[in-house]
Amino acid sequence: MVIKRLFARLVPRSLLARMLVLTLLVVLIAQALSSFIWVSQLRASQVEGLVASSRSLAQSMAASVSYFRSLPLGYRPMVLDQLRNMGGTRFFVSLNDKPLSMDVLPVTPRKRAVLDAVDATLRERLGHDLDVSVQFVSPNDLRIFNNAVKLDELPRSWAHYALSLEPMNPPVLVTQIRIGPQEWLYLASLMPEPYVSLEQPGLPAQQLWFIILTSVFLLLLIGLMVHWQSRPLKHLAVAAREMSLGTEVEPLKEAGGSEVVEVSRAFNTMRERIGRYLRERSQLFSAISHDLRTPITRLRLRVELLDDEKVQAKFRRDLDELELLVKGALQCVKDTDIHENIEPIDLDYLINCVVEPYLAPAGNGLVTLTGQTVSSYPGKPLALKRCIGNLVDNALKYGQRAHLHIEDDQTAFALHVDDEGPGVPEQQLEYVFEPHFRLSAQQQGYGLGLGIARNIAHSHGGEVTLKNLRDGGLRVSLYLPRFAD
Repeated sequence: MVIKRLFARLVPRSLLARMLVLTLLVVLIAQALSSFIWVSQLRASQVEGLVASSRSLAQSMAASVSYFRSLPLGYRPMVLDQLRNMGGTRFFVSLNDKPLSMDVLPVTPRKRAVLDAVDATLRERLGHDLDVSVQFVSPNDLRIFNNAVKLDELPRSWAHYALSLEPMNPPVLVTQIRIGPQEWLYLASLMPEPYVSLEQPGLPAQQLWFIILTSVFLLLLIGLMVHWQSRPLKHLAVAAREMSLGTEVEPLKEAGGSEVVEVSRAFNTMRERIGRYLRERSQLFSAISHDLRTPITRLRLRVELLDDEKVQAKFRRDLDELELLVKGALQCVKDTDIHENIEPIDLDYLINCVVEPYLAPAGNGLVTLTGQTVSSYPGKPLALKRCIGNLVDNALKYGQRAHLHIEDDQTAFALHVDDEGPGVPEQQLEYVFEPHFRLSAQQQGYGLGLGIARNIAHSHGGEVTLKNLRDGGLRVSLYLPRFAD
């Protein structure tokens, strides 16, 4: 339940926000899939290029080994000195009497591909029984000679060309090959460009910028399009709310997409039919009022001419009941069909006007009021005053006292009216809204107060609900939503 509420709060409410969020998710998923495929293909091609470069590097190593093997033993140190004084070659080369032991870097798939390619190429060129060691070593752990001299202890000119690439500090490929008894040829070098660092970052910066710019562009474009297409829907919502409050509404412009045009056309048709129905209903009740009051008055005059008092009493009772029914029906229509303009209402002032006669000391504290509104409410002031007045009168009539509490925020206004009466049986909570329904036959009135209040609330898009309190009494709540502009 908590997760559902949290999810409901996180989900945007407006159509524009939901479309933007949905578009963003679709774009990110599409970009993630395309980037995954692109990166996979890029890395596969990079691995192929890396293996090819490794084979080329191994070919050069094999040529160097063959060259040193061809030199007489006495010339080999002299050639090495000349190479160092010249600034070195592609490799840093030295001769040791044994293979040097160094801390090896952890093997990754790319390092393993390089090591396998170099080893296979050297054995292919120099013989499969070749005694060779190929490793990747960090420059900080690199050893050069038998006495374990470090790289930074050497003259800069000796190894700068082959092993230095500041500030990247990439791994060094160290190959040690046995070329004679107690004679190991030491070859150290960096991988060729663009594979110096070997390991590639997760996603290239260019691809990240591409995803960001594409997402922003699509969101901007779709946001403008949805805003343009949703404007008729906003006009429709405003018109529907104003029509529900009884305001004369101009026909909507049939613009936008085909679906929006159909909705606008259906609304215009509905507006015409409702307007025609209301006019006909007004005319009907005016006719009923005129047609019924005249014969009732005529019958009362004729009753006065009767000689039998018992018959007169029976006729008067029947006429009183008939007149009561007519007045009740006409009052119901009149109270729920108030022709007012919609205007901003100060609900605090309106409620104070209703309850002021009952507040202490004049009213002996029959009514209490707590809370206040946050802003004005657009509605029909007389209708809402009658609605709240009916709720307060109902509480005072059946519960002796009325305790009003206001709850208001930017989404809705709520007024709770608690009384101190016996409450209403649960099975009859909804029946009390029916016209002429009374819990007791001895109660005075038409039984229309709560029904009229609910109808007025419905005309404002709200609701009136009933709830029995635990400690006794009835709570009647008026709920009026605040519609966004």
